[in-house]
Amino acid sequence: MKKHNTVKVVLITILVLLLLTWIFPAAYYSGQYVDQGRVQMGLSELFNYPMTVISYFGHIAILIIFVGSFYGILYKIPAYRKFLDKIVSLFKGKEFWFLSIVTVLLALGVSFAGIQLGLALFIPFFVSLILLMGYDKKVAALVVVGGISAGFVGTTFAANNTSLLTSLLSLKYDFQIGVRFVILLVAIVLVLFNILMYAKTSTKKKVLVVEEKKEDSNKKVEIDTQKVETKTASKSKTTKTKSVRVSKNTKSSSKNKNHNKAALRDEDILVIKENVFSKGENDDYLIPSRVESKNRIWPFTLFFSLLFVLLVLAFISWGDAGFGVKFFDDLTSKFQEFELFGFPIFAKVYGSINSFGNWSVIDLFLPMALVILILSIIYKIKLNDIFDGAVEGAKKAAAPAFVVVLVYTVLVLTTYHPFQLPIYKVILGWTKGFNIITTTLVTFLSAFFNIEPAYVFQGVLPYYVTVVTKAADYPLVGVIAQSMYGVVSLFAPTSLVLMVVLSYLKVSYKDWLKTVWKLLLELFVVLLIIFIILALL
Repeated sequence: MKKHNTVKVVLITILVLLLLTWIFPAAYYSGQYVDQGRVQMGLSELFNYPMTVISYFGHIAILIIFVGSFYGILYKIPAYRKFLDKIVSLFKGKEFWFLSIVTVLLALGVSFAGIQLGLALFIPFFVSLILLMGYDKKVAALVVVGGISAGFVGTTFAANNTSLLTSLLSLKYDFQIGVRFVILLVAIVLVLFNILMYAKTSTKKKVLVVEEKKEDSNKKVEIDTQKVETKTASKSKTTKTKSVRVSKNTKSSSKNKNHNKAALRDEDILVIKENVFSKGENDDYLIPSRVESKNRIWPFTLFFSLLFVLLVLAFISWGDAGFGVKFFDDLTSKFQEFELFGFPIFAKVYGSINSFGNWSVIDLFLPMALVILILSIIYKIKLNDIFDGAVEGAKKAAAPAFVVVLVYTVLVLTTYHPFQLPIYKVILGWTKGFNIITTTLVTFLSAFFNIEPAYVFQGVLPYYVTVVTKAADYPLVGVIAQSMYGVVSLFAPTSLVLMVVLSYLKVSYKDWLKTVWKLLLELFVVLLIIFIILALL
């Protein structure tokens, strides 16, 4: 596999957009259409704009690094792998049910709560499970990217994704809510169907191989050679591998080293890892090594589950922009105002905190740090191992974090050199008033150029409403706009979720397009049919 494929694709996209700034005139809408002539981008901006990205969107890149460090430390905790194995055994023979559950969870999380960025915290977890079940990395990408994109296509109550849309079109937050639920269901079904079709041709059994580790002179090591059968969709073969059984004649030396040291003293241990990747790939960082130990997994299960519940509750729009629930606002106020002997203990120790429904990804950092600290204490992880794990994880997350900077460079480019509005003006001029084809096309292009939902809607709708003035058409316009954003997020080299996931999994963009093109075609055709039916009603 070629290295840095995702980075190359995004860089090429930036260069293409740079050329477009020289071809098309620039214009923006601020109460009226303002023609700027040509506002060309120079080569020096290729280096200046990433610095602008860091100042505005650097927290997202930091989130990716932080998640990498988080899992780097988790890999030092044997209970994490035991937790993964427990889930894999629970779904043995029912693997597709697991893929379905994860896809639906991701779609609902985005559709209801808009937690697409926060989900970065659990993507490595889901990927590890999918790979341990014997599926390849493209299946993992289809589940993660497909589920999140389905949530975008059928966005329902995620106010942080739709607030600007509803404001610009003067719509209520629950506009066409029945239709949006139907679209969400359709998108999920199509994604699951394509996952099933692809997974049937990619499932394979895992080959167990022994991880290299230092031996203690006081240990007797018995090495047995056994045959392990591996199967692919087209053929089967027999491969020899080795299993290592370690038994102690005396107490092990305290100097005995293993990369996963937690709670291994005075125990017989077996360290193995699965070769679930194609020949020549070195992607074992996607799956933690198995360390058979006597650690209990219920503390890990408890705190890891609480972190997921916290993520969902914190990002659902509980307040006035969503469900109108005041409970969490009141609870947060009481939390901050609580005093012990006249001292606001929680407000001082924890610091400022937003109420559930108003969280950003930055608010996730402290809970993540607290959970990893508690687990490290429970499982007696040494301080050096914590630092080593954090550094190793951060290094592995560096490439996806760099992709974040590059993708947002596209947004800075199209904002500072607004060549897209003249294109929309021409397209909207093809017809008078509302038209499904032109509306779909301009919202599709805006989603390609502007990356985030708010910028997508801001890029086209202020001018759009001056061309299409019939307010009765606006609910359908809103449905089309958010659906097209979801479709584009499945394939565009400017899709943040897609490019970060592909970078993390080291799946080439070309291979991804070969895998997802049928889903794109199916989704686009079905959505177009739904739009036409709505227009005729």
